[in-house]
Amino acid sequence: MKVLVIGSGAREHAIVRALTLDPTVDAVVAAPGNPGIAALVPCEALEGGMADADAVLEVARRYEVDLVVVGPEAPLVAGLADAVRAAGLACFGPSSAAAVLEGSKAFAKEVMSSADVPTGRALVCTTVDEVDDALGALGAPHVVKDDGLAAGKGVVVTDDRDEALAHGRACLDKPGGRVVVEEYLDGPEVSLFCICDGQHVVPLAPAQDFKRVGEGDTGPNTGGMGAYSPLDWAPAGLVDDVVARIAQPVVDEMHRRGTPFVGVLYVGLALTVRGPRVIEFNVRFGDPETQVVLDRLRTPLGRLLMAAATGRLDELEPLRWADEHAVTVVVAAAGYPASPRTGDVVTGADAAEAAAAEAGAYVLHAGTVRSADGSLVSAGGRVLSVVGRGATLAQARERAYAAVDGIGLDGSHHRRDIAEKAERGEVAVPVAG
Repeated sequence: MKVLVIGSGAREHAIVRALTLDPTVDAVVAAPGNPGIAALVPCEALEGGMADADAVLEVARRYEVDLVVVGPEAPLVAGLADAVRAAGLACFGPSSAAAVLEGSKAFAKEVMSSADVPTGRALVCTTVDEVDDALGALGAPHVVKDDGLAAGKGVVVTDDRDEALAHGRACLDKPGGRVVVEEYLDGPEVSLFCICDGQHVVPLAPAQDFKRVGEGDTGPNTGGMGAYSPLDWAPAGLVDDVVARIAQPVVDEMHRRGTPFVGVLYVGLALTVRGPRVIEFNVRFGDPETQVVLDRLRTPLGRLLMAAATGRLDELEPLRWADEHAVTVVVAAAGYPASPRTGDVVTGADAAEAAAAEAGAYVLHAGTVRSADGSLVSAGGRVLSVVGRGATLAQARERAYAAVDGIGLDGSHHRRDIAEKAERGEVAVPVAG
């Protein structure tokens, strides 16, 4: 089969890489891609952006692709998958109606309520006074979320009521702004990607990501600064429990509503003393968890995604996984996440890739472009995602950080503690006592 991947980040680089390793995939093309992806497969520009259905379909037809895989959330919410399917092509990604699960946190809470899915209490607010009342009702720590898409940075978790209120006010100042104030859910967080074909659910291996910009989980939320998989500390039966109590009921509810969910249902969980509780849903592969999950997947990715896109997940054999551990560390630009600086030259990425490949590590491009003279320069907040794999978590961490240390980017920063607590056996799931 031939596959077109829409997107330009490290998530899409990981997807493209996995597809090129699939013997059932004859060719892969990306649009718009990035310099790292371009080293693997052809990349095509999309003049109107990733939500430009006409441009996407032109590329798909020119390359005679069999499957379109949509990476980012914005084009999904805008209806790109609908246009691709209407043109008669298989598409891995939800319709615009189903993508509202990520496009509106208030809608996601409504679906969870209808499907009896365990989650925290939440209050939807449209005025500053309502936000203020909700903060008082739910108490600290305060969790304030922009109802709409915010690239992973629309959430503030703080004990400071003034900071929470200020974030709520900023969200409400947007056109049609709404805010969701939620109960704080304590306990370690887990990301579980569930592949869905509208009726059936196939879970991938769980991962844990690190959203805060600073070590020790300090500073503002980001799109994600690193991740690792597997989670040796996770309770036995966690994945089966999440599928049975959360993912399958949501897929069933979306099907009942006439908006079947096809694609990735990303379930963000907190493992609380009361059991798993949903923090959020996304409708696409998460970044940076995708990097470590796909690194460990041994079932051919193209076959899996095509089965989901064509309603045949129930025909697949059980997924196969490597026993190895994987860790990814994000190299971020100066000023990220508040005001990332772009245009800085990235050095050592190619050399780090070549050296690291022999040592069980590799570099995925996130926010990079080639300048007029061919230099690699930063073009986003998260610039590179460096993946290390090893027989143990410690070995995977060591290999990832060794590769990171070979990369130069003026003013860049990264966390040195990705998966550190897990390596030391310090991640604990709360138990009722």
